[in-house]
Amino acid sequence: MSRVRKKSFLVMTLLTPVLMVLLCCIPAVITLFSGADMRNVTIVDQTGLYKDVYESNDEYTYTYLNSETTAEQMRSDEEPYAYIVITDNLLQNANAMTIYSHKQTTAGFEMEVTDRMEEYLHEQKLASFDIPNLQQIIDESDVDINVSSIRFDEKGDTQTSAGLATVVGMLSTFLIYMFLFMYGSMVMSSVMQEKTNRIVEVMVSSVKPFELMLGKIISVGLVGLTQIGIWVVLIVGLGLGASLLIGIPLFSGNEAEMLTQAQNMGGAAMNSDIDPEMLDAIQTLAGIDFTQIVVCLILYFIGGYVIYASLFAAIGSAVDNEADTNQFLIPITVIILFAFYVGVFSAENPEGGMAWWCSMIPFTSPIVMMVRIPFGVPVWEIILSLALLYASAIGMTWVAARIYRVGILLYGKKPSYKELFKWIKYKA
Repeated sequence: MSRVRKKSFLVMTLLTPVLMVLLCCIPAVITLFSGADMRNVTIVDQTGLYKDVYESNDEYTYTYLNSETTAEQMRSDEEPYAYIVITDNLLQNANAMTIYSHKQTTAGFEMEVTDRMEEYLHEQKLASFDIPNLQQIIDESDVDINVSSIRFDEKGDTQTSAGLATVVGMLSTFLIYMFLFMYGSMVMSSVMQEKTNRIVEVMVSSVKPFELMLGKIISVGLVGLTQIGIWVVLIVGLGLGASLLIGIPLFSGNEAEMLTQAQNMGGAAMNSDIDPEMLDAIQTLAGIDFTQIVVCLILYFIGGYVIYASLFAAIGSAVDNEADTNQFLIPITVIILFAFYVGVFSAENPEGGMAWWCSMIPFTSPIVMMVRIPFGVPVWEIILSLALLYASAIGMTWVAARIYRVGILLYGKKPSYKELFKWIKYKA
């Protein structure tokens, strides 16, 4: 409760969803504030064929000089950002255009110069064939298709989107990854603080070390669940607000009803101003079982958190300062990072052997399975994975408690892995 009442917890809990949205907007913001000043570009066209190719825009002002401009004149005049010199017909000599500048030009500028000239030459090349309406024929031959993705399941045919499933899976995986590190480290820091302050010596006189460790793991875990609960409430609230605007009950629990209403709106959109892309997104969202994702997110967070929090608590009890934690933290960090990378690559192959086995192994399943669930995972796999996860969580808590009961009262010694195994074997 002391952690939940802190202003930092409340601020970060409320601001994290906002920060995630802002991260998506960062490229646009950077582009807005990092726009370069207007640059003057001088074009020296010695052929006289390309006078109307380049037009000034928000970034570049194009000025044409006569063909008698010499290299010495260009070298002495540093005002233009760059010179574009054309010495021959580009349809006959593709190497007849050169960019001169006093400073290194940007890739974006060179791409704009090249693309604009290639577009112009493409039009000239088509015109040279002297075929009436050739450009119109080519334009009309371009065909765009909209491919729908339908998944067969117990609820019927469901419209899906691989891109949306990937985004949902990766977001869930990142949240689990972040929570395991953040709250596990919080448990370790709390244990080390009590050990350093010698408060634990007083506490173990009235409570068993196992109960003390378990109480710390549960309390910090409740902080994480509180944070997840607040985010779920915020997301559901925003979803309900959006559903009122579009007239589709996104959280009604009846996917068939959602799909039917979305399809009815799609038919009505033919004679209205409703964006078809938005309707397609609504139908895709309706096909994702967000209830299952949220429930699995909580269950896998609890199981994964108990495993890693137990390890972090054992490490915190075995050392006297943070500098001594590195030798024990490195293996745990490697495992979590390995699980995260497997999760990232599993988005492209959620049914692969690596993804399947890592979604069953308790140390990696909380992260990897959350990537696979949006793509559709049989219920028996989820049940088996959770059973293994929670059985391992209980076992890891027992192992960590045996290390905790010895290490919490041990000072002035940096234990090795061999000694930790001896502590596990000590009789109560």
